[in-house]
Amino acid sequence: MVIRAKIEKVAKLIVDANTITFPSMDPDETKQIPAIQNDIKVIVKVRTGSTSPVDLNIIADGDLASGSDTIPVQNVIWQASGQGFMSGTLNKSTVQAAGSWKGSGVREGVFRYYLNNSWNYQRGEYQVTITYTLTTP
Repeated sequence: MVIRAKIEKVAKLIVDANTITFPSMDPDETKQIPAIQNDIKVIVKVRTGSTSPVDLNIIADGDLASGSDTIPVQNVIWQASGQGFMSGTLNKSTVQAAGSWKGSGVREGVFRYYLNNSWNYQRGEYQVTITYTLTTP
């Protein structure tokens, strides 16, 4: 008797929030505004080769915008916890590393987003879209 099993590559990314919001705060009192939704749970599930790289990246599609007013997206930072997850700063032109591992497994982490506060921001409701990308060969 022969038993065969075909195991294919599978990668899955779960982020438990689709939107985060930074409330308005006095820049003299709060230098970095925490997102209301913090802590954001991120789960990476990958089945791949035992030494294959697994990378989680983030990029923004522009600056935070409210009409013609903008806040440079580099004013949004995240702090990450969990093995292999990395803290960083959003960028609209360069993909930013948010996690790195080798081989198959389930990795769980927490991201906390912050907006650097400033008196120079114009009044408005700003938004930007960010994209997480999970890759493995």
